[in-house]
Amino acid sequence: MADKLQRWEDNVAGRWYVDKTCILCSLCSDLAPKNFRESQAGDHDVVFKQPENPEEVAQSEQAKLQCPVEAIGNDDA
Repeated sequence: MADKLQRWEDNVAGRWYVDKTCILCSLCSDLAPKNFRESQAGDHDVVFKQPENPEEVAQSEQAKLQCPVEAIGNDDA
């Protein structure tokens, strides 16, 4: 389970985030490319845009469920 106290600082503000357990597998950016991408540092993924519609929310939920290290958090869930 992701820890909001360990969220990467380069996530965009909002309820969705990636924490510091991320291993840069890039599954999230494959499943939800409109919301996740590799960080500029190149060592973790981040939320660069919060989901804004049902499709993006569903894709982000899939990314969260499939994250191998449970690094994706959603403060509302």
